[in-house]
Amino acid sequence: MGLFDFLSNEGEKKPVEPAAKPAAGGATDFFGNADKTAAAGETYTVVSGDSLSKIARNHYGDGSKWHQIYEANKAIIGSDPDKIEVGQVLTLPKAVS
Repeated sequence: MGLFDFLSNEGEKKPVEPAAKPAAGGATDFFGNADKTAAAGETYTVVSGDSLSKIARNHYGDGSKWHQIYEANKAIIGSDPDKIEVGQVLTLPKAVS
């Protein structure tokens, strides 16, 4: 069956089923997969003069929570938390007390 056969076949028309809606509060990407970035918190782009403790102090109100930012971004930052680079986009997880 070709495209023109499909389009001209009047007897086979069926309504299109609506896509399933995600559960309340569940953010998804274009493909309907859970959006991990939204669930993890906000993102922050590193600027000149930043440090993880400075970002933690501005975001959480406590510079000693820099470890949480580092743990969430080890793959981006690498093995040395003192070497963040301008332009890196870091995930800022929701603060854990």
